Amino acid sequence: MGDGFVFVEILIFAMIAAFLVYRLRSVLGRRTGEERQRPNPFTARPNNQPDNVVAMPNRERPVPNAAPSPDEPVSLATALEQIKAADPSFDEKYFLQGARGAFQMIVEAFAKGDTATLRPLLSDEVYDNFARAVRERQSAGETLETRIETITDADVVEARMDGRTALVTVKFVSEQMNVVRNSAGAVVDGDPNAVVEAVDVWTFARNTRAGDPNWALVETRTPQ
Repeated sequence: MGDGFVFVEILIFAMIAAFLVYRLRSVLGRRTGEERQRPNPFTARPNNQPDNVVAMPNRERPVPNAAPSPDEPVSLATALEQIKAADPSFDEKYFLQGARGAFQMIVEAFAKGDTATLRPLLSDEVYDNFARAVRERQSAGETLETRIETITDADVVEARMDGRTALVTVKFVSEQMNVVRNSAGAVVDGDPNAVVEAVDVWTFARNTRAGDPNWALVETRTPQ
Protein backbone atom coordinates (compact mmCIF):
# COMPACT_ATOMS: atom_id res chain seq x y z
CA MET A 1 0.00 0.00 0.00
CA GLY A 2 2.73 2.39 1.03
CA ASP A 3 4.88 1.48 -1.95
CA GLY A 4 1.96 1.95 -4.31
CA PHE A 5 1.21 5.39 -2.89
CA VAL A 6 4.85 6.44 -3.32
CA PHE A 7 4.78 5.21 -6.92
CA VAL A 8 1.67 7.26 -7.63
CA GLU A 9 3.35 10.37 -6.14
CA ILE A 10 6.43 9.84 -8.30
CA LEU A 11 4.26 9.44 -11.37
CA ILE A 12 2.35 12.66 -10.60
CA PHE A 13 5.58 14.63 -10.06
CA ALA A 14 6.99 13.25 -13.31
CA MET A 15 3.89 14.37 -15.20
CA ILE A 16 4.10 17.85 -13.63
CA ALA A 17 7.80 18.11 -14.55
CA ALA A 18 7.11 17.04 -18.13
CA PHE A 19 4.35 19.65 -18.40
CA LEU A 20 6.66 22.42 -17.10
CA VAL A 21 9.39 21.45 -19.55
CA TYR A 22 6.88 21.55 -22.39
CA ARG A 23 5.68 25.01 -21.34
CA LEU A 24 9.22 26.36 -21.06
CA ARG A 25 10.12 25.04 -24.52
CA SER A 26 6.99 26.58 -26.01
CA VAL A 27 7.86 29.99 -24.48
CA LEU A 28 11.62 30.01 -25.01
CA GLY A 29 11.76 28.00 -28.22
CA ARG A 30 14.15 25.26 -29.18
CA ARG A 31 17.78 25.75 -30.06
CA THR A 32 18.28 24.37 -33.54
CA GLY A 33 21.88 25.36 -34.18
CA GLU A 34 20.72 28.10 -36.57
CA GLU A 35 20.63 30.93 -34.04
CA ARG A 36 23.87 32.52 -35.29
CA GLN A 37 22.56 33.41 -38.71
CA ARG A 38 24.03 36.04 -41.01
CA PRO A 39 23.23 39.59 -39.90
CA ASN A 40 20.19 41.00 -41.64
CA PRO A 41 20.02 44.80 -41.31
CA PHE A 42 17.48 45.05 -44.12
CA THR A 43 14.70 43.33 -42.17
CA ALA A 44 15.48 44.71 -38.70
CA ARG A 45 14.09 48.11 -39.70
CA PRO A 46 16.42 50.00 -37.31
CA ASN A 47 15.96 53.58 -36.22
CA ASN A 48 18.25 56.16 -37.77
CA GLN A 49 21.31 56.22 -35.54
CA PRO A 50 24.89 57.51 -35.93
CA ASP A 51 27.20 55.02 -37.65
CA ASN A 52 30.94 54.45 -37.58
CA VAL A 53 32.41 55.11 -40.99
CA VAL A 54 35.85 54.51 -42.48
CA ALA A 55 37.34 55.11 -45.89
CA MET A 56 36.63 52.05 -48.00
CA PRO A 57 39.34 50.50 -50.21
CA ASN A 58 39.34 50.69 -54.03
CA ARG A 59 36.05 52.50 -54.47
CA GLU A 60 35.99 52.18 -58.25
CA ARG A 61 35.19 48.46 -58.41
CA PRO A 62 32.59 47.65 -61.12
CA VAL A 63 29.28 46.02 -60.32
CA PRO A 64 29.59 42.27 -61.03
CA ASN A 65 27.45 40.95 -63.90
CA ALA A 66 25.99 44.38 -64.55
CA ALA A 67 24.24 44.75 -67.89
CA PRO A 68 24.98 47.83 -70.02
CA SER A 69 22.71 50.79 -69.44
CA PRO A 70 19.80 50.92 -71.89
CA ASP A 71 19.73 53.59 -74.59
CA GLU A 72 16.84 55.28 -72.81
CA PRO A 73 17.29 54.72 -69.06
CA VAL A 74 14.14 54.87 -66.98
CA SER A 75 13.64 57.41 -64.24
CA LEU A 76 14.53 56.61 -60.64
CA ALA A 77 10.86 56.48 -59.69
CA THR A 78 10.09 54.05 -62.51
CA ALA A 79 13.08 51.88 -61.61
CA LEU A 80 11.92 51.68 -58.00
CA GLU A 81 8.46 50.69 -59.21
CA GLN A 82 10.01 47.93 -61.30
CA ILE A 83 11.85 46.64 -58.24
CA LYS A 84 8.63 46.80 -56.24
CA ALA A 85 6.87 44.80 -58.95
CA ALA A 86 9.58 42.13 -58.85
CA ASP A 87 9.71 42.14 -55.04
CA PRO A 88 6.44 43.33 -53.43
CA SER A 89 8.14 43.43 -50.01
CA PHE A 90 10.48 46.21 -51.18
CA ASP A 91 9.92 49.55 -49.44
CA GLU A 92 12.32 52.45 -50.05
CA LYS A 93 11.98 53.84 -46.52
CA TYR A 94 12.80 50.55 -44.80
CA PHE A 95 15.45 49.77 -47.39
CA LEU A 96 17.26 53.00 -46.49
CA GLN A 97 17.08 52.16 -42.81
CA GLY A 98 18.54 48.75 -43.61
CA ALA A 99 21.22 50.36 -45.77
CA ARG A 100 22.24 52.55 -42.84
CA GLY A 101 22.46 49.47 -40.64
CA ALA A 102 24.52 47.64 -43.26
CA PHE A 103 26.77 50.68 -43.63
CA GLN A 104 27.45 50.65 -39.90
CA MET A 105 28.06 46.91 -39.73
CA ILE A 106 30.39 46.89 -42.72
CA VAL A 107 32.54 49.87 -41.80
CA GLU A 108 32.88 48.76 -38.18
CA ALA A 109 33.87 45.25 -39.26
CA PHE A 110 36.34 46.66 -41.78
CA ALA A 111 37.96 48.90 -39.16
CA LYS A 112 38.25 45.96 -36.76
CA GLY A 113 39.47 43.57 -39.44
CA ASP A 114 36.44 41.36 -38.77
CA THR A 115 36.24 39.49 -42.07
CA ALA A 116 33.78 36.93 -40.66
CA THR A 117 31.17 39.67 -40.28
CA LEU A 118 32.03 41.16 -43.67
CA ARG A 119 31.70 37.88 -45.58
CA PRO A 120 27.87 37.55 -45.73
CA LEU A 121 27.31 41.26 -46.34
CA LEU A 122 29.49 41.62 -49.44
CA SER A 123 29.62 40.20 -52.93
CA ASP A 124 32.59 37.91 -53.63
CA GLU A 125 34.53 40.59 -55.50
CA VAL A 126 33.99 43.31 -52.90
CA TYR A 127 34.79 40.90 -50.07
CA ASP A 128 38.10 39.92 -51.70
CA ASN A 129 38.95 43.57 -52.05
CA PHE A 130 38.11 44.43 -48.44
CA ALA A 131 39.85 41.35 -47.05
CA ARG A 132 42.98 42.21 -49.00
CA ALA A 133 43.01 45.73 -47.52
CA VAL A 134 42.57 44.29 -44.01
CA ARG A 135 45.48 41.87 -44.52
CA GLU A 136 47.73 44.62 -45.83
CA ARG A 137 46.92 46.84 -42.85
CA GLN A 138 47.59 44.03 -40.40
CA SER A 139 50.83 43.05 -42.13
CA ALA A 140 52.01 46.64 -41.83
CA GLY A 141 51.23 46.61 -38.10
CA GLU A 142 48.76 49.45 -38.52
CA THR A 143 45.46 50.05 -36.74
CA LEU A 144 42.47 52.04 -37.88
CA GLU A 145 40.49 54.33 -35.58
CA THR A 146 37.16 55.69 -36.73
CA ARG A 147 34.48 57.91 -35.26
CA ILE A 148 31.34 59.14 -36.97
CA GLU A 149 29.93 62.41 -35.73
CA THR A 150 26.79 62.31 -37.83
CA ILE A 151 25.31 60.96 -41.02
CA THR A 152 23.79 64.03 -42.56
CA ASP A 153 22.16 62.31 -45.52
CA ALA A 154 21.38 58.91 -47.02
CA ASP A 155 19.39 58.85 -50.24
CA VAL A 156 18.66 56.45 -53.06
CA VAL A 157 20.28 57.96 -56.17
CA GLU A 158 20.12 55.07 -58.66
CA ALA A 159 18.08 51.91 -59.12
CA ARG A 160 17.50 49.32 -61.81
CA MET A 161 16.62 45.71 -62.53
CA ASP A 162 19.25 43.46 -64.13
CA GLY A 163 17.29 40.36 -64.99
CA ARG A 164 16.07 39.01 -61.65
CA THR A 165 18.57 41.12 -59.69
CA ALA A 166 17.58 44.47 -58.18
CA LEU A 167 20.35 47.03 -57.76
CA VAL A 168 19.89 50.11 -55.58
CA THR A 169 22.56 52.77 -55.07
CA VAL A 170 22.64 54.92 -51.94
CA LYS A 171 24.61 58.12 -51.40
CA PHE A 172 25.82 58.54 -47.81
CA VAL A 173 27.05 61.92 -46.56
CA SER A 174 28.74 61.88 -43.16
CA GLU A 175 31.03 63.85 -40.89
CA GLN A 176 33.73 61.57 -39.56
CA MET A 177 37.18 61.18 -38.06
CA ASN A 178 39.59 58.57 -39.42
CA VAL A 179 43.08 57.91 -38.11
CA VAL A 180 45.63 55.25 -39.02
CA ARG A 181 48.38 54.51 -36.49
CA ASN A 182 51.53 52.46 -36.88
CA SER A 183 52.70 49.71 -34.52
CA ALA A 184 54.25 52.35 -32.24
CA GLY A 185 50.95 54.23 -31.97
CA ALA A 186 52.07 57.19 -34.05
CA VAL A 187 49.58 58.74 -36.48
CA VAL A 188 50.53 57.97 -40.09
CA ASP A 189 47.33 59.17 -41.73
CA GLY A 190 44.44 61.38 -40.66
CA ASP A 191 44.01 63.72 -37.71
CA PRO A 192 42.38 62.59 -34.44
CA ASN A 193 41.21 66.18 -33.85
CA ALA A 194 39.75 66.81 -37.30
CA VAL A 195 36.25 65.97 -38.46
CA VAL A 196 35.75 66.00 -42.21
CA GLU A 197 32.81 65.46 -44.54
CA ALA A 198 32.87 62.24 -46.54
CA VAL A 199 30.62 61.18 -49.39
CA ASP A 200 30.28 57.47 -50.20
CA VAL A 201 28.15 55.90 -52.92
CA TRP A 202 27.29 52.26 -52.30
CA THR A 203 25.36 49.88 -54.53
CA PHE A 204 23.42 46.98 -53.00
CA ALA A 205 22.04 44.02 -54.97
CA ARG A 206 19.54 41.24 -54.33
CA ASN A 207 18.10 38.41 -56.38
CA THR A 208 14.36 39.10 -56.14
CA ARG A 209 13.56 35.41 -56.67
CA ALA A 210 15.70 34.32 -53.72
CA GLY A 211 14.19 33.60 -50.32
CA ASP A 212 17.06 35.40 -48.57
CA PRO A 213 15.91 38.97 -47.79
CA ASN A 214 19.47 40.29 -47.45
CA TRP A 215 21.04 42.69 -49.89
CA ALA A 216 24.78 42.41 -50.62
CA LEU A 217 27.13 45.32 -51.17
CA VAL A 218 28.43 44.98 -54.75
CA GLU A 219 30.14 48.34 -55.29
CA THR A 220 31.62 51.25 -53.31
CA ARG A 221 32.76 54.48 -54.92
CA THR A 222 33.10 58.20 -54.45
CA PRO A 223 30.96 60.53 -56.57
CA GLN A 224 32.48 61.85 -59.78
